[in-house]
Amino acid sequence: MSTTTSHTPESEEQPEGPTATAAPVGPGVSAGLAGSGTSAALAGSGVSAALAGPGAYGGPAGPGGTAVRPGRLIQNEVTTEIPVHLLFRDEPEPVPVPLKPAVVGRRQGTGEQPRLTRPAPARGRVLPQIDPELVERPAGVLPGVAGVLAGTAGLVGCLATSWWAGVLPPLAMESLRLPAGTGAGLGPAHWAAFAGAGALGLTGFGGLARGRTGQARLLGLFGRYRGTVRRTGLMWVNPLLRRRRVDVRLRHWRSEAIPAADASGVPLRVVMLVVWRVRDTARAVLGIEDHETYLRECVEAALARVPVEPPGGTRGGAAAGETLTRLVAADAGPIGLEVFSVQPVRVEYAPEVAAAMHKRRIAALDARQRSSMLNSVVDSVEDTVTRLTMRGLVELDDYERKVLVRDLTVAFCSGRGEPV
Repeated sequence: MSTTTSHTPESEEQPEGPTATAAPVGPGVSAGLAGSGTSAALAGSGVSAALAGPGAYGGPAGPGGTAVRPGRLIQNEVTTEIPVHLLFRDEPEPVPVPLKPAVVGRRQGTGEQPRLTRPAPARGRVLPQIDPELVERPAGVLPGVAGVLAGTAGLVGCLATSWWAGVLPPLAMESLRLPAGTGAGLGPAHWAAFAGAGALGLTGFGGLARGRTGQARLLGLFGRYRGTVRRTGLMWVNPLLRRRRVDVRLRHWRSEAIPAADASGVPLRVVMLVVWRVRDTARAVLGIEDHETYLRECVEAALARVPVEPPGGTRGGAAAGETLTRLVAADAGPIGLEVFSVQPVRVEYAPEVAAAMHKRRIAALDARQRSSMLNSVVDSVEDTVTRLTMRGLVELDDYERKVLVRDLTVAFCSGRGEPV
């Protein structure tokens, strides 16, 4: 930025040299023309810029081709040169100031306490919230061979302890071809061996389980979720864990007649078909009391918000089925259910309006049939009269044409069995 200040009175003497003319252009702006070159000093709001002529400063060249700066037009003038790129520099954008929540202060002398503005409630439906840690995860199980080996080892240990204590029946010893035992009865050591072998056998055989295709087992210990088993075949599970069987196959549910309404508000009765399955066993079994009942309630709630096409509609139930599927899937997703399709399979009017709507529908069908029949008769009459006239078979005036049209109309309607 530059500032031009002049303190020269009008009576002050101008410097010798070529004729110079200075005229004020605006606030803080001076312009001058000197010699054969032209120089202009423009200052806007205290800013001056020099525009050069043939020389570097707009004046004649000096000895050796060096440009000589002309003399100052005004005495005591102070001018600062500014690079051109600084004149067109963009101003930086203001930094946004973070706003704090509005607080309504209390009025002086009223004793009113300041009130904080409450956030606006979120719009839309609120979906159920489930514990985020309650997510299905695989449980640790062993192959069934491990359980069989452990149970067999425990059984063999019990037989060996009985032979050692001498309490094994003679018939069993003969069948197993064992020598006579040396023990004289059960002692503390024998009881300890019996307890260890029996515990091993019970643990091995008691933990055997069979996994089936399409079923999962939910495992829990003292009320805590321990995992889900989706394996099939023979396996060994900790016998202390509680096992709950869950069906994870693709399932369908055909509902009873559910109240609904069409776009005009006429009450209907709709039978729905829902195709779904359990995707997350932990949330479906532990996150809600009964997921099947919840799914039925979701279907009824969605059907109350979506209009259904009445019986005999032209659009069908495809649009309503897509909307119902989207709504029910969004409601059942947080509890671990996956909904594939929700479609109306039967739509009928409610009993209180069924008779009136049946009469209305019959009247509409009758009116539609009469309209189509009348259009056909009129087309036939017009075609007959036109052919007779174009071929020159008859020559008719207006009165005769009207009579012929009337007679043909009556004949065609009588032939169709419909009164005029």
